[in-house]
Amino acid sequence: METTVVWLSRDLRLRDNAALSAAARAGRVVPVFVWSPEEEGGWSPGAASRWWLHRSLASLDADLRRRGSRLILKKGPAAKALAEAARECGAGAVSWNRRYEPAATEQEKAVRAAAAAAGLRADAFQGNVLFEPEAVRTLSGGSYRVFTPYWNRCGAEEGPAAPEGDPGPLRSPSKLPRSLELSALGLLPKVRWDRGLAAAFVPGEDGARRELEGFLGERLRAYAATRNLPGTDGNSRLSPRLHFGELSVRRIWREALGGDPAAKGGFLGELGWRDFGRHVLHHHPGTPEAPLDPRFTRFAWRRDPSGLEAWKRGRTGYPLVDAGMRELWSTGFMHNRVRMVVASFLTKDLLVDWREGARWFWDTLVDADLASNTLNWQWAAGCGADAAPFFRIFNPSEQGRRFDPDGAYTRRWVPELAAVPERWLHKPWEAPAEALAKAGVVLGKSYPAPVVDHKKARERALEVFGASGRAR
Repeated sequence: METTVVWLSRDLRLRDNAALSAAARAGRVVPVFVWSPEEEGGWSPGAASRWWLHRSLASLDADLRRRGSRLILKKGPAAKALAEAARECGAGAVSWNRRYEPAATEQEKAVRAAAAAAGLRADAFQGNVLFEPEAVRTLSGGSYRVFTPYWNRCGAEEGPAAPEGDPGPLRSPSKLPRSLELSALGLLPKVRWDRGLAAAFVPGEDGARRELEGFLGERLRAYAATRNLPGTDGNSRLSPRLHFGELSVRRIWREALGGDPAAKGGFLGELGWRDFGRHVLHHHPGTPEAPLDPRFTRFAWRRDPSGLEAWKRGRTGYPLVDAGMRELWSTGFMHNRVRMVVASFLTKDLLVDWREGARWFWDTLVDADLASNTLNWQWAAGCGADAAPFFRIFNPSEQGRRFDPDGAYTRRWVPELAAVPERWLHKPWEAPAEALAKAGVVLGKSYPAPVVDHKKARERALEVFGASGRAR
């Protein structure tokens, strides 16, 4: 009976885990997680991601122990750690589910080389996408840079494979490898800023299953109508579950499609956008640091430390922008519509480099994902795949009026404006003095005045984009 070391990374689950299931069918299983931030190519997990990772690893270990197994924790490099684990338990193979970040690809090459040197069989499986990045090609054999034809091509292919079931009890070898304590990874913050995250989420596969079950049904059916309304419970909130692999994307696809066939044009398209991000990153591995559109290589981004800091702290004077940034700081999450608004504000109103925003999101989002983060920020800045046109500059006040009309979201996260009438909530600088006084608001004191005039900022952005050639 063969013993297999199963290398777990962004697949912290038991169900529909191809590498784990194959190892369980073959014999004994040794699940191993390797903490190796130095191998992440400059994108080691941010503070919010590390918090989630600690909780998810603890949950996975508890699940494994109930199956007669346990999670082995090692520190990297991964190739060395996995070879060591295999030697300590007498394993004959190592398996894992493929990842698509550039650093992960290099890491997997090193693991294969170390396995070969140690006489181990190395097996990689598909477990993190609907369609492999290499499998979806243009008619000329190239990669896609626009989502709609990419997604149409995916639709012409055979659908995603059916998710695998529960692996059942897991057999362990008589001797397990040495394991670190979870606390030795140092993932949790020393200063307790994470209470808001803990109130908002329960990491782990069980929490993910409950999140999915809560979304299926009426929320899924209403998704197209409510997805853009941050004051409602319209989003799935499954993105961190997907990033850490607490749910497989194939399982979400299958259950959402079965629950509502109409979802294919809405929610399932969002899963396709996630796959598209991996497709673009796989074929253009330099995009986390450099624009996909070469015309942006020398774009005239502004240095604006005070504006950037106001944006980070939710003190821009634009209520919807500030609500989003405060939600992010408190919970590690932000509504998708608001993400687009705050990204537009940073890159168009302030003309601050999109990489500044991407780095901030990377450190503060619990669902910080290199492919999605890169795709979305370059989209907002107009320099990436399927980029927003140069003239798409969101008016933050108008976005608030349209998508948070009663102010439920804004009042929650910007409580100093709670008593401002709806008419003025998203543009308090235009409110009559008596209305502000009655609401207890003093602009510039209790709530900041706008850091920039949107109308003038829009004109400036159009001028700068035009001068750079992006308006062609």
